Amino acid sequence: MPTESATSGPSGPETGASEPRMLRMPRVRAPRRMRAAAAALRSGRRRTAPQGARSRVALQGRRRRVALQSRRRRVALLAVAALTGGLLVSAPQQASAGPPNLITNPGFETAGVADMPACWEKSGWGDNDFTFETVADAHSGSKAMKVSLSRRVDGDRKALITEDAVCAPKVKPDSQYDLSLWYKSTTPDTAVTLFRHDVTGGWQYWTDLKTLPMSAGYERVEVRTPAVPPGTDQITWGVSVYGTGSVTTDDYVMEEVTVPAPDPVCTGTPEECAKGRWDVLPVQNPVRSMHSVVLHNGKVLVIAGSGNDEAQFQAGTFTSAVYDPATGDFRTIPTPVDMFCAGHVQLQDGKVLVMSGNKGYPSADGTIGYQGLKDSYIFDPATETYTKTNDMNGGHWYPSATILGNGDVISFGGLKEDSTGNVTAEKFSAAQNKWLPMNEVNQTWSYWGLYPSMILMQDGRLFYSGSHVFGNGTQGSGASIYDYTANTITDVPGLQNKDQRDESASVLLPPAQDQRVLTIGGGNNETNPAANRFTDIIDLKEPNPVYTHGPLLPQGQVDQGQGKRPQTGAEGKMFVSAVLLPDGKVFETGGGLHDRADPVYEASFFDPATNTYEEGLATDPIPRTYHSSAFLLPDGRVMAVGDNPGNGTYNHNVSVYTPPYLLKGARPEITSVIDGQWTYGDTQRITVDRPIAKAELIRPAAVTHSSDPNQRFLDLPMTVDGNNIDLNVTSNPNMAPPGWYMLFAVDANGIPSVAEWVHLGGPAAMAADAPSAHVHDFADAPAKAPKKAQKKRSSAPVSPQIAGCDRHYGAAGVCVPTVFPREVKATTAARCGWLAAHEYGRLKVNGKDDPLRLDPNRDGVACGKGDGAR
Repeated sequence: MPTESATSGPSGPETGASEPRMLRMPRVRAPRRMRAAAAALRSGRRRTAPQGARSRVALQGRRRRVALQSRRRRVALLAVAALTGGLLVSAPQQASAGPPNLITNPGFETAGVADMPACWEKSGWGDNDFTFETVADAHSGSKAMKVSLSRRVDGDRKALITEDAVCAPKVKPDSQYDLSLWYKSTTPDTAVTLFRHDVTGGWQYWTDLKTLPMSAGYERVEVRTPAVPPGTDQITWGVSVYGTGSVTTDDYVMEEVTVPAPDPVCTGTPEECAKGRWDVLPVQNPVRSMHSVVLHNGKVLVIAGSGNDEAQFQAGTFTSAVYDPATGDFRTIPTPVDMFCAGHVQLQDGKVLVMSGNKGYPSADGTIGYQGLKDSYIFDPATETYTKTNDMNGGHWYPSATILGNGDVISFGGLKEDSTGNVTAEKFSAAQNKWLPMNEVNQTWSYWGLYPSMILMQDGRLFYSGSHVFGNGTQGSGASIYDYTANTITDVPGLQNKDQRDESASVLLPPAQDQRVLTIGGGNNETNPAANRFTDIIDLKEPNPVYTHGPLLPQGQVDQGQGKRPQTGAEGKMFVSAVLLPDGKVFETGGGLHDRADPVYEASFFDPATNTYEEGLATDPIPRTYHSSAFLLPDGRVMAVGDNPGNGTYNHNVSVYTPPYLLKGARPEITSVIDGQWTYGDTQRITVDRPIAKAELIRPAAVTHSSDPNQRFLDLPMTVDGNNIDLNVTSNPNMAPPGWYMLFAVDANGIPSVAEWVHLGGPAAMAADAPSAHVHDFADAPAKAPKKAQKKRSSAPVSPQIAGCDRHYGAAGVCVPTVFPREVKATTAARCGWLAAHEYGRLKVNGKDDPLRLDPNRDGVACGKGDGAR
């Protein structure tokens, strides 16, 4: 957690770093236009300082903060003495009638020590010139607070309720509070910002709630906090100013609210209501899909290409299909190239960019591995057709794909056309609708591996979580922060067992505003140990982010070919799916104990609020290991497809999980969405049929091989007027990149509505009153220095057997492990017994070599008649 106080000196960062905008009243405004270009420029410019200079600035800032914190404590003690010593001329005003106002001195009428009113303090960070003034231009009474910025490079300034035991309002975990104030402003770059006091970690940044539009006269704004996190006993808040101009505020109110929860009614069996329910659909997936993309019309695109079937590849038979949950039908789609193991991401217009794929399968003699395509296509959900774009600069079999805050897409890693590792970064320009030439893309010449999980941070940098597919010896600490603008890579420590995180899953935890990442499980396809139970959590709001150990992954049952048995010891799983749910939890399901073998039947919920797992959920009856995926549907259920074990078979069954929240009774309903086109910093009104506790946007899935770095859950702070709800949208496109999102409303029992689709973004033109992105200086003081840039090179050496398969046996789509699980003895009989238990069937020996000794009688058939006895 952040170690800095919310208050800091003229140049020092504050708790957590920076913040978005301020509240606004419950009236609906027309959507604002985004300032993507300005936000990108601002984000990039402040990252170019040399590390040494940044370290000196950070040290100076820390010294200033220590001095200011000491001064602030003295001021607070004097203020408390004044208040308790009878010096208060009149009681602190209540700005409005109704429930008790939890704020002391809400109208700044009571003077404090020095130049701030009692129970208020100066706060802010960054390079800017500012003033704090108690002025007579009040909404009521005789005083108001004016905060002005006359020059700004970065950072913000705000008047906050004093962070101490007397002034900061006391709160209860899981409760919500309505915050309101009156304001006038000359800048749109303002935000209501919250800090919370953690009983263990102290004061820290919590979240931004609402952007305030400019207003020449006083206007009232109100917004509701999210549920108070566990371990929080006080909060403080105020209005951040992060653009040149001023905001004048008065008459603050904070009131506790109770969101009524309907009596839960179990609509299934008692076990289903506790654990959820899986249903295997009567329809089967018609293609051997490796990739799943939820489209903004509610349908699902599944992509197979050749489906890991060399015969299909040789025949030029490449397939995709679209599933329609409304009808339960699949429609097969003509597919132009082998998109087997491509990358994919939804663009800002809802079309799907599909990049690279398979140019060729490994050779039978094992001298060359999989080869990547340069090809790139866009899939249009409206016409259900593919259209070719320009080529990438090189092949990228297993590439990453991350959409940025301006709608561009950046891609790393994978295998080139010659099956070596691709070290070039690729960038797809949203404005030009094409892949940029290599000389227009910043390059580090680093090899990021296969499907490296690259998660967009709130300041535009990328966090490589350490999750990837295939490969050993991950460089550095296994995780790092990549700054594209400065073109630097900085290692992040703490990831457990970094070289056994193949096929782990990483997700940006709900809500995205918290900037925390969870990494789950994994293994190693080269050494093939039992998959692990590790989970790791990192808080990217920390000045020096470090992975910390999360709770061990729950265990279930595993089938190693002799029927199911309970997992024991340190056994976990790889190929795991992690799905963000509308109640704010992470659903993890599927996976296997070894590389492409031994399915594990286990599912659980991870709760980001408590960092705990709820284990023992219903399990998918279908094995889901290699080439499987699970994803959220707009109705709140989770769909799972695929399974491609090492014996080359494919499971075409489709299963759907109904979480317990859908078995608790009637669902809330979004009865209207006034405007489906949303812009950053905007306020949008919806109506609901009954009270709700929260609302959020969830980006639809684009998942393959346990990887979906674009999956995210954005909290939408609410202003509540009966069944009319105004939703406040972040001003920061990096927090929620442009595109289509599922909008869920959730009641106090955690029951979600069916999602409505809304489009977040905006035209490139900038309205005069459009707010710019409120970007924070989180993760700005990592202990490790950035790595030295590598020399320009064409590729990185990669073993042709990086997939963990010995190509001396069977077809290319079959994976006889180069290393058998440790419990399998290194004998022909034991290895052939393992292959038989896993239904490998007849395996041809490719060539004369027999490195695993599976064909001792040399008849050209591995584990054939008589081989096992030798």
